[in-house]
Amino acid sequence: MDYNQQLDILIKNALQEDIGDGDHSTLCCIDASAKGKAVLKIKQDGILAGMEVAEKIFKYMQPDIVFTAYKKDGDAMQFGDIAFDVEAKVHTILQCERLVLNSMQRMSGIATLTKQYVDKLKPFKTKLLDTRKTTPNFRLLEKEAVKIGGGVNHRFGLYDMIMLKDNHIDYCGGIEKAIEKAYAYVQLKKPGLKIEVETRTIEDVKKVMAVGKVNRIMLDNFTPELITEALKIINGKYETEASGGINLDNIEMFAATGVDYISSGAVIHQAKSLDLSLKAKII
Repeated sequence: MDYNQQLDILIKNALQEDIGDGDHSTLCCIDASAKGKAVLKIKQDGILAGMEVAEKIFKYMQPDIVFTAYKKDGDAMQFGDIAFDVEAKVHTILQCERLVLNSMQRMSGIATLTKQYVDKLKPFKTKLLDTRKTTPNFRLLEKEAVKIGGGVNHRFGLYDMIMLKDNHIDYCGGIEKAIEKAYAYVQLKKPGLKIEVETRTIEDVKKVMAVGKVNRIMLDNFTPELITEALKIINGKYETEASGGINLDNIEMFAATGVDYISSGAVIHQAKSLDLSLKAKII
């Protein structure tokens, strides 16, 4: 299923959640044929995200709306800016209003925080990854916001990459056994599926190097000094990812080691929604 198909499902379910058996606030006082215009006003500085999503939400409800964009996803925004205006049936505007605002406010918050992380990485080769620490049923747009902010999406779910984490390794009976089983599974069931393995110590790294058969090694909760030591052992043979305890204050220290990726759940779960409003414009 591609992005647009997933987005249609998200929009359908979200509108159903909100409207239920009817938007009675609108039905009681607005004629079904009434047309109107609304303006998206920006009330907080940051990085704008969700413009394309907003247009799709309105068009899902009413395909013939007129959507005029004054900014695009990824643009810097300032208090007082206008992002877009939309002309549609008043029922459409009012029923889509909350979903549009919730999506854009959340996405803009994530894109803004992601951009702060990415800017710190500019002098280095290291790329920023997100994680699966997302809001259930909203992962699609949270990860899209990370991309808009300049980050890189890690695996989307449990299905598009094998990641052997600490619990997998412990349940399986050891890191070597877990890798061997994962590699055999990929050859038999899912050729081409990438394998990442989490390491918790330098000894783990040495064990992975002895077995091979992976695509990326995660260095979990390693200090920058230990990452530097691990990278010498790995010697460019596999992609590397640092994770755990990394924030805006110390991310440059980790990137300076030369690690390929830094993953951060914080860019999503610590992001604060930005303030936007959709206001009626009488025409």
